[in-house]
Amino acid sequence: MPRSSAAARPHAVVIGAGLGGLASAMRLGAKGYRVTVIDRLDVPGGRGSAIWQDGHRFDLGPTIVTVPQLFRELWAACGRDFDEDVDLRALDPFYEIRWPDGSHFQARQDTDEMREEVRRLSPRDLKGYERFLKDSEARYWFGFEDLGRRSMHRFRDLLATLPTFVRMRADRSVYAHAARRVTDEHLRMALSFHPLFIGGDPFNVTSMYILVSHLEKEFGVHYAMGGVAEIARAMAAIVADQGGLMRMQSEVDEILVRDGRAHGVRLTTGEVLDSHIVVSNADAGLTYSRLLRNVPSKRWSEKRLDRTRWSMGLFVWYFGTKGTRGKWRDVGHHTILNGPRYRGLVEDIFVKGRLSDDMSLYIHRPSVTDPSVAPEGDDTFYVLSPVPHLGHDDPVDWETERERYRAKVLEVIERDVLPGLSHHLGPEHILTPADFASRYLSPHGTGFSIEPRILQSAWFRPHNVSEDVSGLFLTGAGTHPGAGLPGVISSAEVLEELVPQPSEFVR
Repeated sequence: MPRSSAAARPHAVVIGAGLGGLASAMRLGAKGYRVTVIDRLDVPGGRGSAIWQDGHRFDLGPTIVTVPQLFRELWAACGRDFDEDVDLRALDPFYEIRWPDGSHFQARQDTDEMREEVRRLSPRDLKGYERFLKDSEARYWFGFEDLGRRSMHRFRDLLATLPTFVRMRADRSVYAHAARRVTDEHLRMALSFHPLFIGGDPFNVTSMYILVSHLEKEFGVHYAMGGVAEIARAMAAIVADQGGLMRMQSEVDEILVRDGRAHGVRLTTGEVLDSHIVVSNADAGLTYSRLLRNVPSKRWSEKRLDRTRWSMGLFVWYFGTKGTRGKWRDVGHHTILNGPRYRGLVEDIFVKGRLSDDMSLYIHRPSVTDPSVAPEGDDTFYVLSPVPHLGHDDPVDWETERERYRAKVLEVIERDVLPGLSHHLGPEHILTPADFASRYLSPHGTGFSIEPRILQSAWFRPHNVSEDVSGLFLTGAGTHPGAGLPGVISSAEVLEELVPQPSEFVR
């Protein structure tokens, strides 16, 4: 719409400039709303933002883009071309998995190359792997293209899907399903670890999430030049072009409700912004416990949130290295380094809430693909370790453990992946669950909000439309369909179908 007509358009306030909030703002702007996006950070992107230190760009959150057509559809809904704004690079291999015994596995898109990887690792499991891929594709069409792209806020939606859930054994965990198809423990891990990318315990998360294997194989794994922060920047630019307003370094204190309907927000400064609808991209737990603190919740009460199982926390060490471009040639863009335990480590993180002495690590080396992340001749890395969130009975004291744990991570990667690393270290930055709690207001300092177990998915997850407050909608990782870039972008697509047409507010 022309900017001159902006004042006459119904107003929508979006809380949070994460990827879900930005996607929602884009769709609302395209629908005809005048949009104001409010975020407490100084740059858009939320967890997908970046910081710079001494010429090194540290991408703080997501590092891979899957299902790129979701972004292309989002841009097209706004009359734009995604590929004109963002340069996506397909990665091959997607990532390499390494084990302590020297075994390794490279995930690729080519079917024959993947069969060869499986055959090399465990020849007897080739047929089982092919069955697993068929299982994965079936769950993709049902779980992602069907359930994941429509609202699940009505109980009848759940009832209609129950027969398919039963037939596909959604009660079985991701690991249990992989174990039924292949016998080699290394391969079982390679086919079951994906829920960790969205904050789930592979031994308890519903097997519907094996759909990720098909998603990767069908659409590839990509990297956005400039990082995910570049996608966020392009999204914010579209919001502005639509006549929307990005209010950074502003924080919402409360969603204002009158006669059961959201009518705006109050900022921590006391300023009130009136609106016709409110969209919260803040964590669903934070939305109900803090932003709606004066509104009794029928479903997401304090007791219910206390019983909720949350995703794990993250320890992320970002660092630059000097004079290492071309060094460590066997370390690609994405490497997953396994510790000696799989099930036991996951149990320590999710169930016992204990910081283990051993660890499994995800190593991101974007300078392999994107030279802009570091000065010429240097590299930029981040190393991520899943750790317990802060909501366990005896939470980790990161004030005490931060440097000790960093030293352990350094010891592991210098021994197993990057020999001589300590002699090349440059600028560093660390985020712990305590930082996630303070920077992103994430409940218990979690990395991915509510864990995607079967009774915390689809209808059981916080809905995209509030059951307590009319005119309030939710988007992002804590809502349906869930965490991860495809999930949060899809949540905005679901939201677009739920919000009223702007004409309904014009008298």
